[in-house]
Amino acid sequence: MAVPDMLGGLIAPLNQQVFQLGQDAVTWSELLGFATGAVCVWLCVRASVWNFPVGIANNLFFLALFWSARLYADASLQVVYLVLAAHGWLLWLRGGERRTRRRLGRASRTTLLVLLALLVPVTWGLTVLLTRAHDVAPFWDALTTALSLAAQWLLNAKQIENWYFWIAADLVYIPLYFTKGLDLTGIVYVLFLAMCLMGWRSWRGELAAARSATGAGDGTGTGDSGGPSGTGATDRTVTA
Repeated sequence: MAVPDMLGGLIAPLNQQVFQLGQDAVTWSELLGFATGAVCVWLCVRASVWNFPVGIANNLFFLALFWSARLYADASLQVVYLVLAAHGWLLWLRGGERRTRRRLGRASRTTLLVLLALLVPVTWGLTVLLTRAHDVAPFWDALTTALSLAAQWLLNAKQIENWYFWIAADLVYIPLYFTKGLDLTGIVYVLFLAMCLMGWRSWRGELAAARSATGAGDGTGTGDSGGPSGTGATDRTVTA
């Protein structure tokens, strides 16, 4: 049996319609993706490590939804997210000094420049690949994939700049899902956008409080080595 056929058989129960919302026939995968996604983002806003297991459940539901909608990059992205979520979960729990909990911090300029530079080739390569795969929105699907991967990398590192990439991705996701008839998912991403803004404000407040408490520097992430294992000099542990 071909992989697409096997996957289609596995996710078939999740694609049963629950109710109709406008032009969107809302399925179990979309509804459960809505619920777990909202909880996951809220836990990120709270800097809680529990965002990772909830996020894994969200990835599974959205995998079913996006595969059925022929948004193949978004579907494949969920598989990547499963791996990244496991990595981030471990990093937040044991990625600090002496294998303690990860501290909230900032990314270095080098890290941000590398991620921004990678957006162009990753988006271009995925656009070519998705066009050949007959994806329904190859460029926009590729762009949001690249932005989301950068955001997840920074989230795993517990660095505040992850919110900038999530916000940029959401600004593309919202019209994309509405134009594809995924109305509930579009509404979800409007909520996600609002929560991302809340998250950025909350994390910024945490970093400002840490600077005030320690009297250390400007918090530009001098301890960051360009990857998810580094932390800023003015980081403060945020309880999960």
